[in-house]
Amino acid sequence: MSKVSETLTRRTLLTSATAACALSMMPIQLANAKPAATDIRPFKFKATDAELHHLRQRIKLTRFPEPELVDDNTQGVQSATIQKLATYWLKEYNWRTVEAKLNALPQFTTEIDGVDIHFIHVRSKHSGALPIIVTHGWPGSIIEQMKIIEPLTNPTAHGGSASDAFDVVIPSMPGHGFSGKPTEKGWDPVRIALAWIELMKRIGYTKYVAQGGDWGDAVSEQMALIAPPELLGIHVNMPATVPDEIADALQPGGTKPAGLSEEEEHAYDQLAEFYKHGLGYAIEMANRPQTLIGIADSPVGLAAWMIDHDIRSYDLIARVFDGTAEGLTRDDILDNVTLYWLTNTAVSSARLYWENKLSFFAVKNVKIPVAVSVFPDEIYAAPLTWTKRAYPNLIHYNKLTKGGHFAAWEQTTVFCEELRTAFRSVRTG
Repeated sequence: MSKVSETLTRRTLLTSATAACALSMMPIQLANAKPAATDIRPFKFKATDAELHHLRQRIKLTRFPEPELVDDNTQGVQSATIQKLATYWLKEYNWRTVEAKLNALPQFTTEIDGVDIHFIHVRSKHSGALPIIVTHGWPGSIIEQMKIIEPLTNPTAHGGSASDAFDVVIPSMPGHGFSGKPTEKGWDPVRIALAWIELMKRIGYTKYVAQGGDWGDAVSEQMALIAPPELLGIHVNMPATVPDEIADALQPGGTKPAGLSEEEEHAYDQLAEFYKHGLGYAIEMANRPQTLIGIADSPVGLAAWMIDHDIRSYDLIARVFDGTAEGLTRDDILDNVTLYWLTNTAVSSARLYWENKLSFFAVKNVKIPVAVSVFPDEIYAAPLTWTKRAYPNLIHYNKLTKGGHFAAWEQTTVFCEELRTAFRSVRTG
């Protein structure tokens, strides 16, 4: 990843809705009146039987390559793993199960800056709940955050107290899931951040926090840099903390700096390994996303592309399809891949890499309160020293003993406890 300028021109959002809309009450409209662009509309999704039959047929007709020439994963997704995934997808997996769970949740769409934004919005039964907007990444989706909704909105049933309650908003990023696909250039993390600020205003929240990992970190940090007065703080689980001198050393031809602590050296080695072996998907999507027509055409090809995100996530997924009990299940993984397939968002989601001009891990100089949870199998485990330098208003930092890139999805209980702990000070401050 080359280092780029952090100075961006921020696009102004469309004029805010003239009245905030509480989602428990839908806007009243005159008979035959055309809905306003700012209306918030209920949403549900049901795949047709024909679509699901077509998916199974495409899986069945997959033309697999010959097996890899090595006995490890150094050539990529291994033949045995993808064959097991395809067999389970074809013979045992049932999309209707997760579809029913989705449709049991309050879901909505609203147009912001010319794009329909889909979001889940669940209010807590507890008074004084803190609103939180949670942003997924790639190859994630709202599927990634569904498990956290109940523990966050109903903490008394999950080891927390009523004072820990959240109202939870989980949007699908433009080009992902059930949100609209942009028809013009410019939908980068800054523009998404502006859209999320407008979304929270339109819902009616006057105070809230934001959370994210992967692209969710990029969007949440841009929200923090815009710093609307309503945003009290952010929590990230893939923070941007890499100092300039470390980023420079990681460039081709660079050498590891002397004097790093053990924790810093471990993070450096993780980043060096990722830059050397793990960036292929990101480079292609950043340079030539439209070339990836194959992953829009082949469900098994799409699955292989998505599960080979980073090596530790891939290893976990491979273990799952080998029958090992992990934080994720085979259904979890295929729920997410199937959502991408049914919405035909393989390429539209990839364009976010093409749009982005930010350096993922570079320090962004966020001034508002920031909380950080570090999971050991993330792309890199951010050291406390780097984190303090990156976030001068650091309100929480914790290193966990288990979990990786998809922390909310994989380690739900610990993740939710991290959010409760992280934001207690902003509730009272």
